[in-house]
Amino acid sequence: MLAGLQGLSVAQTYPDRPISLVVGFPPGGGAEGVARLISEALGRELQQPVIHDYKPGAGTSIAAAFAARAAPDGYTLYLSTGGHYGADKVLYKGVTYSGASFTPIAGLVRSPLIVAVNTASGIESTEELLARARADPRQIFYASSGAGVPTHLAGLLLVNASGVRMTHVPYKGGALAVQAVAAGDAQVTFATPPSVLPLAKTGKVRMIAVTSRERSPLFPDLPAVAEAGVPDYDYTYGLGLYGPANLPRAIVDRIAAATLKILSDPELRAKLAAGGNEPAPSANASEFARWAEADGKRQKELTQQAGAAIQ
Repeated sequence: MLAGLQGLSVAQTYPDRPISLVVGFPPGGGAEGVARLISEALGRELQQPVIHDYKPGAGTSIAAAFAARAAPDGYTLYLSTGGHYGADKVLYKGVTYSGASFTPIAGLVRSPLIVAVNTASGIESTEELLARARADPRQIFYASSGAGVPTHLAGLLLVNASGVRMTHVPYKGGALAVQAVAAGDAQVTFATPPSVLPLAKTGKVRMIAVTSRERSPLFPDLPAVAEAGVPDYDYTYGLGLYGPANLPRAIVDRIAAATLKILSDPELRAKLAAGGNEPAPSANASEFARWAEADGKRQKELTQQAGAAIQ
């Protein structure tokens, strides 16, 4: 009873100072675009600034480790694709955190990745990309935003599902990976929509497919990779909000309710969709926890199936 009253008191005063949002990707990529829109709206709703704390590197494991060590007081939140449910341990040595090190709070967005190629390459479809890779795999490099993150795993999955060979080149962020393709330093990337859309609109890269099993309503003119004779290929990613383990339920519910409210705003939904992100609000923290744990298990299995080596 006393603990419940204390939790209620905390919820009534929370937040009374700025909140830090830990982001494991550098500015300029897809996660940063979502983080910016969500933090602005969430800050207005909670009446306290939500400030980005960028900690890129080693996939997102540096950021995850930092967030897991934070005090469970609601003032350190973590924007994640769910690698902390096991995929990070497959990929990196020394990872000590797990899904139990975090408190799931709220779902934000889900999205396919976009397969984009260098425009000057002349590649106009996934079929042509795979044909090039079969003909001379030494000439096909795929850029990602770092080892072990979705933009890497999507490429690994295509390599395994199609039987072709391509060389992975990790960059420090999705924007840099797309720029590498535009410059011809790599031939293809599996990019988040916000990372690739600006250069696609200027013709510097060509979008040829989406990584979801079926065509995305966000990009109805782009075929799915599966349509190119790779029927088992399917990759999507989701972003959500997490806190450290043992975050008081009253604070979890406060943030979850605020997130649900801002994601019901048509203007914010339109801005997210314009960046290629489908809003994916959860009704409450418990619903998100169930989805996050199931998706985290899937991400771990995909990582293992893709043959991703520990870095």
